Amino acid sequence: NLPSSYVLHTVGPIINGPLTQKDCDLLASCYSSCLRLADDNKLSSIAFCCISTGVFRFPQEKAAEIAVEIVREYLHHDTGIKQVVFNVFNTKDEMIYHALLD
Repeated sequence: NLPSSYVLHTVGPIINGPLTQKDCDLLASCYSSCLRLADDNKLSSIAFCCISTGVFRFPQEKAAEIAVEIVREYLHHDTGIKQVVFNVFNTKDEMIYHALLD
């Protein structure tokens, strides 16, 4: 019973060793693909969880930096998206996103 019309599903990279540029590029692609899909479907808002953190072991700080960078970049272009929500898993994630967005 989600209060939304659509659910966009993406699977981010699983980290099994040192973080690589390819991992970062794959995570960035998850965010940009969802933003494009939301725009293609004329959605005005989108919410993201902390993709690939947790059991997929992507470092929280780097994942948040990528998420915020991709969203900011995307919103500078012509888009119908008016609201982006970052839904965090825990207090540490919340602190990271507040620091990046303030």
